[in-house]
Amino acid sequence: MSAHGLTEPVEPLTAAAGVLEERSRFAERTNPPRLPIALLGVAFDNVTLRETVRRIETMVDSRRPHHVVTANVDFLVLARADSDLHRIFLEAPLVLCDGTPLVWASRVLGNPLPERVAGSDLVPELIRVAARKKYRLFFLGTTEEAAAQAVANVRAQFPELKISYYSPPFRHLAEMDHTEILQRIGAAEPDMLFVAFGCPKAEKWIAMHYRALGVPLVMGVGATIDFLAGRMRRAPLWMQRGGLEWLYRMIQEPRRLFKRYLTDLRQFSGAILRQWWLLRIGTRKGTTRISLGVLNENWQRVEVSGCLNRKGVERDAMLWNRVLNTERDCLLALAGVTAIDSAGVALLIQLKRQLLSIGRQLVLQSASPAVRRALRLLQLEEYLHLPPLLNKPMLISSPRADMPA
Repeated sequence: MSAHGLTEPVEPLTAAAGVLEERSRFAERTNPPRLPIALLGVAFDNVTLRETVRRIETMVDSRRPHHVVTANVDFLVLARADSDLHRIFLEAPLVLCDGTPLVWASRVLGNPLPERVAGSDLVPELIRVAARKKYRLFFLGTTEEAAAQAVANVRAQFPELKISYYSPPFRHLAEMDHTEILQRIGAAEPDMLFVAFGCPKAEKWIAMHYRALGVPLVMGVGATIDFLAGRMRRAPLWMQRGGLEWLYRMIQEPRRLFKRYLTDLRQFSGAILRQWWLLRIGTRKGTTRISLGVLNENWQRVEVSGCLNRKGVERDAMLWNRVLNTERDCLLALAGVTAIDSAGVALLIQLKRQLLSIGRQLVLQSASPAVRRALRLLQLEEYLHLPPLLNKPMLISSPRADMPA
């Protein structure tokens, strides 16, 4: 296929589907997804590509708005210097690992992610689902020419697919004509909205608008629309599998990417090593002890002591599910925690996120020195409201009248 000066053929969306599905099946068999893992203060969902597609189908069928993040190393580096971006990642209902270095880091930290779930792999799979289930799609961003070509290429393979696009003028977030963009999306009534503004602009725009838009799935997609248009080429499969796609991208755009990748590598590597060093102490052999208690019809108290690590969280998964399913606000006492690892930190993030999603609160009533060190290192003190050393409860939001003294 050649259009608008393209000389390279555009690979059909279904060409690599068999390879991706088999890779995803293998990951599910050999490393079944269980617990999320916190990498530099962001909780990544422990899912394969196939599981991600199923979860997104459930999101779309629910008709409630959802924001999905596909985070790579650059995202994490940016979030460490941008608290607003960090909070967006913490509050997203699904955070995916879009970088092989993140998979490597998860292995070093002892809670391995099963595989990379790249946006450029996920979007073609979602397009296939949309064609089968008659979902409506919307491409937002990139250039007019690239968006139009991407839509033409997708329609050539799926003629019945309803797909719209809009490429607004390039402006800073505060200067964009948000009303015009929202009106165009609203008129199209999409089920899936793919935003190609780049990070952090895409994630911040999505956080501003996805709830009001009511689109079931909104996701930043980076350069994926350019890939679909055939204007940029993805790395060969052997480079993708070997974690070298970043190198292929840098060769394509050295002026733009070389300095960024060098900075990201230095900052990410140092921060991950510090996380490994601090959270490794005492987490491998310790055991977790949990005590649950109901204080009144609206409040429950959970006291944790010992080592809050991956093994303990897996063993006590049913207890943590009870905490979430009782639909009570939660007082969480962590004064007795002697050590915490990346799975334990991710559990705390997940507890707050899921309780807030059902209109409930998490109150961190007390925290041991080990918990304090971990939360400070991963820049989670504000998000989890690390309590003062006096052990006086500090609320995530305004106190409820029925909160126990």
